[in-house]
Amino acid sequence: MFFSSHSWRAKALFAGPLAAALLALAAPSALADVFPSKPVRIVVPYATGGASDALARQIAAALQVLWGKGVVVDNKAGASGNIGSMDVVRAPADGYTLLMQNSTMVINQAVTSKKNYDPLTDLTPIMLLGLTPTAVVASASANVGSVKDLIAAGKASAKGLNYGSCGIGTPQHFIMELLKQKTGLQAEHVSYKGCSPALADVVAGQIPYAALSANMVVPYVQAGKLRVIGLSSSARYSQLPDVPTFEEQGLKPFDFSVWYALMGPAKMPPDIVQKIRSDVEKLMADPGMRKRLAEIGIEEYKGGPEEVVKVITLDQARYQQVAKAAGIKPE
Repeated sequence: MFFSSHSWRAKALFAGPLAAALLALAAPSALADVFPSKPVRIVVPYATGGASDALARQIAAALQVLWGKGVVVDNKAGASGNIGSMDVVRAPADGYTLLMQNSTMVINQAVTSKKNYDPLTDLTPIMLLGLTPTAVVASASANVGSVKDLIAAGKASAKGLNYGSCGIGTPQHFIMELLKQKTGLQAEHVSYKGCSPALADVVAGQIPYAALSANMVVPYVQAGKLRVIGLSSSARYSQLPDVPTFEEQGLKPFDFSVWYALMGPAKMPPDIVQKIRSDVEKLMADPGMRKRLAEIGIEEYKGGPEEVVKVITLDQARYQQVAKAAGIKPE
Protein backbone atom coordinates (compact mmCIF):
# COMPACT_ATOMS: atom_id res chain seq x y z
CA MET A 1 0.00 0.00 0.00
CA PHE A 2 2.59 2.59 1.05
CA PHE A 3 5.85 0.94 0.03
CA SER A 4 8.35 2.96 -1.98
CA SER A 5 12.10 2.93 -2.55
CA HIS A 6 14.77 0.96 -0.70
CA SER A 7 16.36 4.23 0.42
CA TRP A 8 13.05 5.32 1.96
CA ARG A 9 12.81 2.00 3.73
CA ALA A 10 16.32 2.29 5.09
CA LYS A 11 15.58 5.70 6.54
CA ALA A 12 12.32 4.52 8.09
CA LEU A 13 13.85 1.45 9.65
CA PHE A 14 17.17 2.62 10.98
CA ALA A 15 16.52 6.22 11.96
CA GLY A 16 15.12 5.60 15.44
CA PRO A 17 15.19 3.63 18.67
CA LEU A 18 13.22 0.82 17.06
CA ALA A 19 16.11 -0.14 14.80
CA ALA A 20 17.77 -2.38 17.36
CA ALA A 21 14.52 -4.22 18.02
CA LEU A 22 13.97 -4.86 14.33
CA LEU A 23 17.51 -6.06 13.76
CA ALA A 24 17.23 -8.32 16.79
CA LEU A 25 14.52 -10.36 15.11
CA ALA A 26 17.27 -12.58 13.79
CA ALA A 27 18.65 -13.29 17.27
CA PRO A 28 17.83 -16.82 18.42
CA SER A 29 16.37 -17.86 21.77
CA ALA A 30 14.45 -20.79 23.19
CA LEU A 31 11.42 -18.82 24.35
CA ALA A 32 9.34 -19.55 21.27
CA ASP A 33 9.66 -23.29 21.88
CA VAL A 34 7.36 -23.09 24.91
CA PHE A 35 5.17 -20.11 23.95
CA PRO A 36 2.35 -19.92 24.81
CA SER A 37 2.22 -21.75 28.13
CA LYS A 38 -0.74 -19.74 29.47
CA PRO A 39 -3.67 -17.69 28.09
CA VAL A 40 -2.95 -14.76 25.77
CA ARG A 41 -4.88 -11.48 25.84
CA ILE A 42 -5.51 -9.34 22.75
CA VAL A 43 -6.45 -5.80 23.74
CA VAL A 44 -8.76 -3.93 21.37
CA PRO A 45 -8.69 -0.24 22.36
CA TYR A 46 -12.10 0.38 20.80
CA ALA A 47 -15.68 -0.66 21.48
CA THR A 48 -17.14 -3.97 20.40
CA GLY A 49 -18.71 -4.28 16.97
CA GLY A 50 -16.11 -2.46 14.88
CA ALA A 51 -13.74 -3.92 12.33
CA SER A 52 -10.78 -4.04 14.75
CA ASP A 53 -12.88 -5.94 17.27
CA ALA A 54 -14.21 -8.36 14.64
CA LEU A 55 -10.71 -8.98 13.29
CA ALA A 56 -9.31 -9.60 16.77
CA ARG A 57 -12.07 -12.08 17.56
CA GLN A 58 -11.52 -14.03 14.35
CA ILE A 59 -7.78 -14.29 15.03
CA ALA A 60 -8.27 -15.08 18.73
CA ALA A 61 -10.64 -17.95 17.99
CA ALA A 62 -8.28 -19.46 15.43
CA LEU A 63 -5.19 -19.04 17.62
CA GLN A 64 -6.94 -20.69 20.54
CA VAL A 65 -7.45 -23.80 18.41
CA LEU A 66 -3.89 -23.70 17.06
CA TRP A 67 -2.19 -23.09 20.38
CA GLY A 68 -4.47 -25.09 22.66
CA LYS A 69 -4.46 -22.17 25.10
CA GLY A 70 -7.03 -19.53 25.86
CA VAL A 71 -6.87 -16.40 23.69
CA VAL A 72 -9.23 -13.69 24.92
CA VAL A 73 -10.21 -10.36 23.41
CA ASP A 74 -10.27 -7.51 25.92
CA ASN A 75 -12.08 -4.36 24.76
CA LYS A 76 -10.67 -1.32 26.55
CA ALA A 77 -12.27 1.61 24.76
CA GLY A 78 -11.86 5.28 25.58
CA ALA A 79 -9.76 8.36 24.87
CA SER A 80 -9.60 7.57 21.13
CA GLY A 81 -7.86 4.27 21.79
CA ASN A 82 -5.32 5.60 24.30
CA ILE A 83 -6.68 3.70 27.32
CA GLY A 84 -6.31 0.28 25.74
CA SER A 85 -3.02 1.15 24.07
CA MET A 86 -1.50 2.34 27.35
CA ASP A 87 -2.61 -0.90 28.99
CA VAL A 88 -0.43 -2.77 26.48
CA VAL A 89 2.45 -0.28 26.75
CA ARG A 90 2.59 -0.97 30.51
CA ALA A 91 2.23 -4.76 30.18
CA PRO A 92 5.12 -7.26 30.48
CA ALA A 93 6.86 -7.73 27.13
CA ASP A 94 6.42 -11.50 27.13
CA GLY A 95 3.92 -11.94 24.29
CA TYR A 96 0.95 -12.66 26.54
CA THR A 97 -0.54 -9.18 26.04
CA LEU A 98 -1.03 -8.04 22.46
CA LEU A 99 -2.64 -5.00 20.84
CA MET A 100 -4.97 -4.84 17.85
CA GLN A 101 -4.47 -1.34 16.47
CA ASN A 102 -5.46 0.61 13.38
CA SER A 103 -4.85 3.95 11.67
CA THR A 104 -6.67 5.84 14.43
CA MET A 105 -3.57 5.44 16.59
CA VAL A 106 -1.51 7.38 14.06
CA ILE A 107 -4.15 10.11 13.72
CA ASN A 108 -4.04 10.65 17.47
CA GLN A 109 -0.28 10.99 17.35
CA ALA A 110 -0.45 13.36 14.37
CA VAL A 111 -3.04 15.84 15.64
CA THR A 112 -2.53 15.76 19.42
CA SER A 113 0.16 17.84 21.07
CA LYS A 114 -0.03 15.82 24.30
CA LYS A 115 1.08 12.26 23.54
CA ASN A 116 0.72 9.46 26.08
CA TYR A 117 3.03 7.11 24.19
CA ASP A 118 5.04 6.80 21.00
CA PRO A 119 3.96 3.88 18.78
CA LEU A 120 7.47 3.61 17.34
CA THR A 121 9.29 3.30 20.66
CA ASP A 122 6.73 2.13 23.23
CA LEU A 123 5.30 -0.77 21.22
CA THR A 124 6.73 -3.74 19.32
CA PRO A 125 5.43 -4.08 15.75
CA ILE A 126 4.47 -7.64 14.82
CA MET A 127 2.58 -7.58 11.54
CA LEU A 128 0.04 -5.91 9.28
CA LEU A 129 -3.25 -7.77 9.03
CA GLY A 130 -5.43 -6.02 6.47
CA LEU A 131 -6.97 -2.78 5.30
CA THR A 132 -10.33 -1.17 4.64
CA PRO A 133 -10.64 1.69 2.14
CA THR A 134 -12.81 4.73 2.66
CA ALA A 135 -15.62 5.31 0.20
CA VAL A 136 -16.84 8.80 -0.58
CA VAL A 137 -20.48 8.34 -1.52
CA ALA A 138 -23.42 10.38 -2.80
CA SER A 139 -27.08 9.86 -2.06
CA ALA A 140 -29.10 8.61 -5.02
CA SER A 141 -30.86 11.99 -5.30
CA ALA A 142 -27.53 13.82 -5.72
CA ASN A 143 -26.94 12.10 -9.09
CA VAL A 144 -23.16 12.25 -8.66
CA GLY A 145 -20.98 9.21 -9.35
CA SER A 146 -17.41 10.38 -9.96
CA VAL A 147 -14.86 12.96 -8.88
CA LYS A 148 -15.56 14.87 -12.09
CA ASP A 149 -19.28 14.94 -11.26
CA LEU A 150 -18.57 16.08 -7.71
CA ILE A 151 -16.37 18.96 -8.82
CA ALA A 152 -19.03 20.04 -11.31
CA ALA A 153 -21.70 19.90 -8.59
CA GLY A 154 -19.53 22.01 -6.32
CA LYS A 155 -19.05 24.67 -8.99
CA ALA A 156 -22.77 24.69 -9.79
CA SER A 157 -23.90 25.13 -6.18
CA ALA A 158 -24.28 28.67 -4.95
CA LYS A 159 -24.50 27.50 -1.34
CA GLY A 160 -21.61 25.03 -1.53
CA LEU A 161 -21.69 21.36 -0.64
CA ASN A 162 -22.03 19.56 2.67
CA TYR A 163 -20.63 16.15 3.52
CA GLY A 164 -20.86 13.89 6.55
CA SER A 165 -18.22 11.67 8.11
CA CYS A 166 -17.82 9.34 11.07
CA GLY A 167 -16.60 12.24 13.22
CA ILE A 168 -13.94 14.91 13.56
CA GLY A 169 -10.45 13.48 13.18
CA THR A 170 -11.59 10.07 11.93
CA PRO A 171 -9.83 8.49 8.94
CA GLN A 172 -12.94 9.17 6.86
CA HIS A 173 -12.84 12.88 7.73
CA PHE A 174 -9.19 13.02 6.67
CA ILE A 175 -9.92 11.30 3.35
CA MET A 176 -12.55 13.86 2.40
CA GLU A 177 -10.32 16.75 3.42
CA LEU A 178 -7.51 15.27 1.31
CA LEU A 179 -9.94 15.04 -1.62
CA LYS A 180 -10.81 18.71 -1.14
CA GLN A 181 -7.14 19.67 -1.05
CA LYS A 182 -6.34 17.75 -4.21
CA THR A 183 -9.32 19.05 -6.24
CA GLY A 184 -10.03 22.51 -4.83
CA LEU A 185 -13.55 21.37 -3.95
CA GLN A 186 -15.39 23.55 -1.46
CA ALA A 187 -17.40 21.42 0.96
CA GLU A 188 -18.44 21.90 4.57
CA HIS A 189 -17.89 19.08 7.06
CA VAL A 190 -20.86 17.84 9.07
CA SER A 191 -19.53 15.72 11.93
CA TYR A 192 -21.50 12.70 13.14
CA LYS A 193 -20.96 10.62 16.24
CA GLY A 194 -19.98 7.49 14.36
CA CYS A 195 -20.31 6.08 10.86
CA SER A 196 -23.79 4.59 11.32
CA PRO A 197 -25.74 7.86 11.75
CA ALA A 198 -23.84 9.44 8.85
CA LEU A 199 -24.68 6.42 6.70
CA ALA A 200 -28.36 6.61 7.67
CA ASP A 201 -28.60 10.29 6.72
CA VAL A 202 -26.86 9.98 3.34
CA VAL A 203 -29.02 6.96 2.42
CA ALA A 204 -32.13 8.97 3.38
CA GLY A 205 -30.92 11.98 1.41
CA GLN A 206 -30.71 14.18 4.50
CA ILE A 207 -27.11 14.95 3.52
CA PRO A 208 -25.92 14.61 -0.08
CA TYR A 209 -22.41 13.21 0.47
CA ALA A 210 -20.49 11.23 3.07
CA ALA A 211 -17.11 9.62 3.65
CA LEU A 212 -17.57 6.19 5.20
CA SER A 213 -15.89 2.82 5.63
CA ALA A 214 -16.29 1.07 2.31
CA ASN A 215 -17.67 -2.14 3.81
CA MET A 216 -20.63 -0.25 5.29
CA VAL A 217 -21.89 1.12 1.99
CA VAL A 218 -21.80 -2.10 -0.08
CA PRO A 219 -25.45 -3.20 0.36
CA TYR A 220 -26.74 0.31 -0.29
CA VAL A 221 -24.65 0.66 -3.44
CA GLN A 222 -25.90 -2.70 -4.65
CA ALA A 223 -29.49 -1.63 -3.94
CA GLY A 224 -29.05 1.64 -5.87
CA LYS A 225 -29.48 3.82 -2.78
CA LEU A 226 -25.92 5.20 -2.87
CA ARG A 227 -23.36 5.92 -5.57
CA VAL A 228 -19.63 5.74 -4.88
CA ILE A 229 -17.63 8.74 -6.03
CA GLY A 230 -14.29 7.06 -5.34
CA LEU A 231 -12.30 4.74 -3.10
CA SER A 232 -9.17 5.64 -1.14
CA SER A 233 -7.16 2.46 -1.83
CA SER A 234 -4.61 1.91 -4.58
CA ALA A 235 -6.40 -1.21 -5.80
CA ARG A 236 -10.10 -1.77 -6.33
CA TYR A 237 -12.16 -3.05 -3.43
CA SER A 238 -13.17 -6.69 -3.83
CA GLN A 239 -16.74 -6.06 -2.68
CA LEU A 240 -17.17 -3.19 -5.16
CA PRO A 241 -15.11 -4.38 -8.13
CA ASP A 242 -16.76 -2.02 -10.62
CA VAL A 243 -16.01 1.13 -8.60
CA PRO A 244 -12.85 3.05 -9.60
CA THR A 245 -10.41 4.36 -7.02
CA PHE A 246 -9.45 8.02 -6.71
CA GLU A 247 -6.09 7.17 -8.24
CA GLU A 248 -7.81 5.70 -11.29
CA GLN A 249 -9.63 9.02 -11.64
CA GLY A 250 -6.35 10.91 -11.83
CA LEU A 251 -5.73 11.83 -8.18
CA LYS A 252 -2.26 10.40 -7.60
CA PRO A 253 -1.05 9.60 -5.04
CA PHE A 254 -4.23 8.75 -3.12
CA ASP A 255 -3.45 5.49 -1.35
CA PHE A 256 -4.79 6.24 2.10
CA SER A 257 -6.75 3.38 3.68
CA VAL A 258 -7.43 2.27 7.23
CA TRP A 259 -4.95 -0.47 8.12
CA TYR A 260 -4.93 -2.96 10.98
CA ALA A 261 -1.81 -4.13 12.80
CA LEU A 262 -0.91 -6.53 15.60
CA MET A 263 1.54 -5.09 18.13
CA GLY A 264 2.85 -5.73 21.63
CA PRO A 265 4.74 -3.97 24.42
CA ALA A 266 8.20 -2.63 23.65
CA LYS A 267 11.17 -5.00 23.74
CA MET A 268 9.32 -8.25 23.11
CA PRO A 269 11.65 -11.26 22.58
CA PRO A 270 12.34 -11.55 18.84
CA ASP A 271 11.52 -15.26 18.74
CA ILE A 272 8.12 -14.62 20.27
CA VAL A 273 7.44 -11.89 17.71
CA GLN A 274 8.39 -14.24 14.90
CA LYS A 275 6.31 -17.13 16.27
CA ILE A 276 3.19 -15.00 16.66
CA ARG A 277 3.62 -13.54 13.19
CA SER A 278 4.24 -16.94 11.61
CA ASP A 279 1.25 -18.56 13.29
CA VAL A 280 -1.11 -15.69 12.47
CA GLU A 281 0.07 -15.68 8.85
CA LYS A 282 -0.82 -19.39 8.61
CA LEU A 283 -4.30 -18.63 9.90
CA MET A 284 -4.76 -15.65 7.58
CA ALA A 285 -3.86 -17.82 4.59
CA ASP A 286 -6.80 -20.13 5.24
CA PRO A 287 -9.55 -19.60 2.61
CA GLY A 288 -12.23 -19.74 5.29
CA MET A 289 -10.50 -16.99 7.28
CA ARG A 290 -10.06 -14.83 4.19
CA LYS A 291 -13.76 -15.25 3.39
CA ARG A 292 -14.80 -14.25 6.91
CA LEU A 293 -12.56 -11.20 6.86
CA ALA A 294 -13.91 -10.16 3.46
CA GLU A 295 -17.41 -10.34 4.92
CA ILE A 296 -16.47 -7.77 7.56
CA GLY A 297 -14.83 -5.59 4.94
CA ILE A 298 -11.14 -6.28 5.52
CA GLU A 299 -8.93 -6.72 2.47
CA GLU A 300 -5.70 -8.71 2.59
CA TYR A 301 -2.66 -6.57 3.35
CA LYS A 302 0.41 -8.36 4.64
CA GLY A 303 3.66 -7.10 6.08
CA GLY A 304 6.07 -7.73 8.94
CA PRO A 305 7.52 -5.44 11.62
CA GLU A 306 9.44 -3.35 9.08
CA GLU A 307 6.30 -2.62 7.09
CA VAL A 308 4.37 -1.67 10.25
CA VAL A 309 7.08 0.86 11.08
CA LYS A 310 7.04 2.24 7.57
CA VAL A 311 3.26 2.61 7.48
CA ILE A 312 3.21 4.40 10.84
CA THR A 313 6.07 6.71 9.85
CA LEU A 314 4.52 7.62 6.51
CA ASP A 315 1.00 8.06 7.85
CA GLN A 316 2.12 10.28 10.71
CA ALA A 317 3.61 12.70 8.20
CA ARG A 318 0.58 12.55 5.90
CA TYR A 319 -2.02 12.97 8.63
CA GLN A 320 -0.09 15.91 10.04
CA GLN A 321 0.02 17.53 6.62
CA VAL A 322 -3.70 17.10 5.97
CA ALA A 323 -4.61 18.18 9.52
CA LYS A 324 -2.56 21.36 9.28
CA ALA A 325 -4.01 22.32 5.90
CA ALA A 326 -7.59 21.59 7.00
CA GLY A 327 -7.28 22.93 10.55
CA ILE A 328 -8.33 19.59 12.06
CA LYS A 329 -7.97 19.46 15.81
CA PRO A 330 -9.06 16.75 18.28
CA GLU A 331 -12.43 17.20 19.96
